Amino acid sequence: MSRSAARELPGRPVAFLAHYVRRRPWHFGGMFLLILGASACAVAVQYGMKLLVDAMATDDRQHAEVWFPLGLFIGLIVVENVFWRLGGWLGCHTVVASCVDLRVDLFRHLTGHPMGYFARHFAGALGNRISATGQAAGSIYGGLAWKIMPPCVDFVGAVLVLFTVHTRMALALIVFVMIVAALITAFGIRGRSKHQRFAAQAARVGGELVDVVSNVWTIKAFSARDRESRRLAEEIGLEAHAQRRSWMYLEKARVIHDICLSLMAGGMLVWAIQLWIAGTVTAGDVVMVSALTFRILHGSRDLALALVDTTQQLGAIEDTLRIIVQPHELDDPETQLALSRGDIEFRHVAFAYPDGRRVFEDFQLHIPVGQKVGIVGPSGAGKSTLLSLIQRLDDVQAGSVMIDGQDISEVSQDSLRARMAVVPQETALFNRSIRENIRYGRPDASDDEVTAAAHHAFCDTFIRELPQGYDTQVGERGVMLSGGQRQRLGIARAFLKDAPILILDEATSALDTHSEAEIQAALANLMQGRTVLAVAHRLSTLASFDRVVVLEKGRIVEDGPPEQLRQQGGSFERLWRLQAAGFDAT
Repeated sequence: MSRSAARELPGRPVAFLAHYVRRRPWHFGGMFLLILGASACAVAVQYGMKLLVDAMATDDRQHAEVWFPLGLFIGLIVVENVFWRLGGWLGCHTVVASCVDLRVDLFRHLTGHPMGYFARHFAGALGNRISATGQAAGSIYGGLAWKIMPPCVDFVGAVLVLFTVHTRMALALIVFVMIVAALITAFGIRGRSKHQRFAAQAARVGGELVDVVSNVWTIKAFSARDRESRRLAEEIGLEAHAQRRSWMYLEKARVIHDICLSLMAGGMLVWAIQLWIAGTVTAGDVVMVSALTFRILHGSRDLALALVDTTQQLGAIEDTLRIIVQPHELDDPETQLALSRGDIEFRHVAFAYPDGRRVFEDFQLHIPVGQKVGIVGPSGAGKSTLLSLIQRLDDVQAGSVMIDGQDISEVSQDSLRARMAVVPQETALFNRSIRENIRYGRPDASDDEVTAAAHHAFCDTFIRELPQGYDTQVGERGVMLSGGQRQRLGIARAFLKDAPILILDEATSALDTHSEAEIQAALANLMQGRTVLAVAHRLSTLASFDRVVVLEKGRIVEDGPPEQLRQQGGSFERLWRLQAAGFDAT
């Protein structure tokens, strides 16, 4: 079984929530039992009050048997409070821990999707959905324990107690509450679509906010503040409309509930007083019926609101599961990549993007161990796709990509990428310290190894000039650093990772001429004894490579040593001439 299949999350809200209850059965079981006990004590308190009132309803007050009912009454109150507090303490730990687990699991499942998935969805909306699902799950767990279970226990307890008072009154209560519950439940189910639309639009607005804030420079550069404000106002307006519809639906449910329960409370009290007048029940029975009726009245209001709120939260969770908990397009087997050399081969590979654009058809390429290969070609030729397929960020539709004779689709993705060091065109940094960002290449590296990697990447000098040196926070996506500085940190990561396969995607594109000369010297040392694939913007950086592969429309049109290709007068020589003349044809 693959790891992705083994970690598959349930796709339905109830099954998803139950999945985390099963992880902590004793904790949830203990919490529910304590709350069940507290609710039962609360009902028993009403019976204790009845006994006390009946004991006091005597003319011989000196000999009235009031102390036992009073002791029972007070004892039940104490036990009830102890159960509530213990249940709250256990629930605090259990519910919070479960919500942590489910958010981590959703994140892990999310990161298992291919890169194309993230191109189709707002990053901010995905993050908001995970956070909202944690909050919704906590609300449901808490609502079930403190707002749904107690009223249900109140109802069952009230029915049992009323059977000791008047059988027909107990039966009438059962019928009435069942009718009200059916009405509210049906009403709540019908409104789920409204809650889902609100959750989806709220997530979209969250994604829009993240998108515009992360592109604030572009907004300022194009004087687009008013334009973006209007656009955002439209999206927020749609969210507000969806929220109003969801909210008003809840209010309608509350109106139905209040009318029904008011009729029930009034009817029960009138009935009890008539029975007292007839001498059928005692004054204590009337007090108990009154107390139970009002307890059910208030408890059922909490129950109705909790049920409707739970329906709303389930709608939000269902929206998240629909978007995030999709089956992974890339299978993730357990088998580890046994890489000892670094031989790469594309065998009859075919690949097309979801929109139908075909990139490769029967593509073949062999890169022997330790060879340095440059990949060049015009925009759209398939250079970036080639690097993506080697890392298995996307999967081939036909054929196979082999590393050391192993099909990379049959090994775990983590073991595959652990054998590769990648320096992308734009180095993405986390809002953490410089030391942590470099160490991302190898988390177990020592501080000395981090410093050595930075020295090899020629970034040690500028790092030490910063106010806090290696402990300097780089800001969101590294905004506190220049493009060239970020690129050097990316190269330092590659030095630190020390992987047998090195992938360079425009690794020196953000460097000035002096810096590039230094980095090229460092990269020359880094590339020794490794299999290297490099997509290069500046063709001069490939002069020392063993081989250059020229791509056009997903096909290899030239393949050979760079000096030989320059002398052939083909595509590579034309690209070289254009670049030398100051034109960019790549």
